[in-house]
Amino acid sequence: MTMLIVSDSIIVLFSIYIGYFILTPFIGIFFSKLLLVSAITIQVSHHFFAWRFGLYRKAWAYASIGELKSIVEAVTLSILVVAAVQYVLTQNVSIRALVITWMLHVLLIGGSRLSWRVVGARVVKARDVQMNRTIIIGAGQAGIMIARQIMNNPRHGMQPVAFIDDDPMKQGLEIYGIRVCGGTERIQQYVDMYRADKIVIAIPSMDKREMAALMKKCVNTGVTTQTIPLIEDLIMGKVSIQDVRDVKIEDLLGRDEVKLDLQAIKGKLKGKTILITGAGGSIGSEICRQVAEFKPKKLILLGHGENSIYTIDMELRQKLSPAIEIIPIIADVQDRTRIFDIISELKPDVIYHAAAHKHVPLMEGNPMEAVKNNIFGTKNIAEAAHLFGVSYFVFVSTDKAVNPPNIMGATKRFAEMIVQNLAKNSDTKFAAVRFGNVLGSRGSVVPLFTKQIAAGGPITVTDPEMTRYFMTIPEASRLVIQAGVLAKGGEVFVLDMGEPVKIVDLAKNLIKLSGYEEDDIEIHYSGIRPGEKLFEELMNESERQTDSVFPKIHIGKATPIPEMEQSRVLDELLNMTNIEIKDTLVGLANRKFPEVPTQEVEAV
Repeated sequence: MTMLIVSDSIIVLFSIYIGYFILTPFIGIFFSKLLLVSAITIQVSHHFFAWRFGLYRKAWAYASIGELKSIVEAVTLSILVVAAVQYVLTQNVSIRALVITWMLHVLLIGGSRLSWRVVGARVVKARDVQMNRTIIIGAGQAGIMIARQIMNNPRHGMQPVAFIDDDPMKQGLEIYGIRVCGGTERIQQYVDMYRADKIVIAIPSMDKREMAALMKKCVNTGVTTQTIPLIEDLIMGKVSIQDVRDVKIEDLLGRDEVKLDLQAIKGKLKGKTILITGAGGSIGSEICRQVAEFKPKKLILLGHGENSIYTIDMELRQKLSPAIEIIPIIADVQDRTRIFDIISELKPDVIYHAAAHKHVPLMEGNPMEAVKNNIFGTKNIAEAAHLFGVSYFVFVSTDKAVNPPNIMGATKRFAEMIVQNLAKNSDTKFAAVRFGNVLGSRGSVVPLFTKQIAAGGPITVTDPEMTRYFMTIPEASRLVIQAGVLAKGGEVFVLDMGEPVKIVDLAKNLIKLSGYEEDDIEIHYSGIRPGEKLFEELMNESERQTDSVFPKIHIGKATPIPEMEQSRVLDELLNMTNIEIKDTLVGLANRKFPEVPTQEVEAV
């Protein structure tokens, strides 16, 4: 600041004396009484207005048009003060001299500030020679904004070298001295031509499928690929270089996410008591976050793991209004008495049941634990919901419940049938929600592959032809919440998840997203594990219906097990051997039971 004040003082005096000397070129002008008074006046007024407009507080290394405007305003007001003083003293104003002074003043003050920016940029570059040569895809408003911020702040370590844009009207132009090249079909060519280290995709309004295809092209170039937030954030002026993030594996799914019927959900959840089982898990914790947005009266976080419940409890308390009462509960859904006591005492209006054992190979080796948690745990909490008049009960199921060859899928399918049977004679609206693998959830392949890549490989894939349906954690949670609104009783809701993805393709994309080439990380095929299927299904033929009841959401026909058969199996399960458990449950899960009509759900 001191340097700026001293340099401004010199510039102010130089400007007014030179301004007068140009009009009256004789040495005596420097000792004129009027000029001395004017010099003192402009000196004082300049520093006053410079302080008033913050010219000594601005970070001039990142100056822009706004800072230039402040300089012009401060200098103009200073000159006007001098003109007023001259008029009071002599009844006359040296307009031409003051105009020249104003021009010199603006030019020199502006130049001094610009030099700070130039010198600052050079210093940063000198410190950080490894500037990432960056190609920006999209020469629209967002791309130009990102380019300007990169250039204004070299500390981000990026040097924009080219724009890529499909608009022929923009191709060949220069923006901030950066050339706009041809279309996105030549991305690899431009990466090689400009020796690019990084690509930033700045087209926030692009359709998700097109964006996924573009991201794959960029990832395949082998350079780091980043993207910016959605168009809504751009419109609100929220986009900045800090918001640029690396492309994630879920970005490559290329599927539009489920949009919620916000008004209907708000009507069901606002001011209500909501209980989430498995609240510390990947899906359960995200359901908690999303439900909290609808301002429930109470949020009951029920889980068996002390640490995970503590974590989500602390997170929500930091974010939410104190008006929402958060009740963390450590309990096991297998403990029937404890579950009945909790629901009797707290009287939830809605229950989202996400607690489960879900790991296929682990449950193959521990079938009794899968039975106790997935079947009897679900039975306990569902029957408590029925007995104590809970309005809505949503059971989180899985695509592995369709024609399952494994214990995990069979227990989830049997739990679905328990819920469907309860729905037939209950005031509680029971529903099940079925979706595929959740990217990033505990036990999913993405965290495993990420660790294997970080260790230098190899990545272990069971089979080169194995495919799975994938969705994001927020997507899965939105489906659960929306299903609670759509439920009329006994439905199985299924998300339209697009096309299944090959696991090996997922692994290859993760390798590239991690900055490696496919040849850098080996992929080993370990063979299909016990209980695994090569392909997953979302509905079997007896459940399938063509119409969707909500955009991206379908409903399956209810096919519950006959109640006498269900009671018999439940009575015998806990006394069966592991082999008997698997044979019984897998057999029941794959049997075709008579279809039961469910109440019609209105399509939205």
